Amino acid sequence: MRVLVAMSGGVDSSVAAALAAEQYGRDQVVGATLKLWGGASDSGCCSVADVEDARRVADQLGLVHHVFNFAAEFDERVVDPYVRGHAEGRTPNPCIECNRHLKFDRLLERARGLGFDAVATGHHARRLSTAEGRFRLCRGADPLKDQSYVLAMLGQDQLARTVFPVGELTKGQVRDEARRLGLRTAAKPDSQDVCFIRSDQGRAGFLGSRLPLHPGRLVDHETGEDLGPVEAVELVTVGQRRGMGHGTDGKRRFVTAVDIANRRISVGSPEAAHTGDVRLHTVTWVDGAPAGLGGPRPGAGGAGVGDGAGVALLAQCSAHGRPVPSSVRAVGDELSIAFGAPQRRVAPGQTVALYDPDDPDAVVGSGIAA
Repeated sequence: MRVLVAMSGGVDSSVAAALAAEQYGRDQVVGATLKLWGGASDSGCCSVADVEDARRVADQLGLVHHVFNFAAEFDERVVDPYVRGHAEGRTPNPCIECNRHLKFDRLLERARGLGFDAVATGHHARRLSTAEGRFRLCRGADPLKDQSYVLAMLGQDQLARTVFPVGELTKGQVRDEARRLGLRTAAKPDSQDVCFIRSDQGRAGFLGSRLPLHPGRLVDHETGEDLGPVEAVELVTVGQRRGMGHGTDGKRRFVTAVDIANRRISVGSPEAAHTGDVRLHTVTWVDGAPAGLGGPRPGAGGAGVGDGAGVALLAQCSAHGRPVPSSVRAVGDELSIAFGAPQRRVAPGQTVALYDPDDPDAVVGSGIAA
């Protein structure tokens, strides 16, 4: 099997390349680094140093290495929607949209055109096969590094052509393997930030260079009382706490709503910052919708329809959030999620991943908060 390994320049993708070469043979494996961001970068996985690290690791492993320039698609599919979302009061997740449109769409398309059977990535997730020949997306072996949440939009077409060589390893085991092989990335820190935002400019500097920022007012979530000014409404996100009213009364306040049109930010108590439900659009399923949400999932058991209470699934509202039992209903092309216990409000634009309550490691699908 010919495999194209997506090499970001980090330790996970470096070891993924090494394991793929060991399993499939060096002559069957090629490394590829995506040039995504055309501007300056000093963080994430888009810097010049990251590309050089990937190239040198590939050389250490005896692999051919290519650089694919997807900068135009990255601007169109990730950066521009990120900026536009903030201008409209939403908080998009650029890493998830990069996975959706670039790594598991554009790269898979390029790989197929070049005659590769699969793409390997360094994500901490597992792809398992069912007796019926279907694929399941499951959490990685390391619960602290699990990345199934950011892959929850994947379906059968993508999973059929994707492998996750480090999914069965803990992060410690990945670094041990990198040290054993003498890879230059063995001790390299994990990427933490949005790759196209420089550390010296931050989100405010990046967005301020691409859209007009407007001052606004803070108002009490319950009473509507004016609580003072906010520097730029476009920089505020639902759930934010810092700078939201830690004033003379000493009360903690959280953002409960962002009203761009009226330049008004609603803030409330920790209790007001929680909600019992969320509506999702851009819904995707790993292996078809569960019964009661659009039809049976081929080859899948588990969640079913309760006594008028919707379909029972686990909802995870952030990358490392705690999954909560929830009741899920289809409302047209959207989903209505009723949490079993109040959750911190999900910012519009953020992803909610859905897991199988009968197998909490297995992703069922995902959607974007409205």
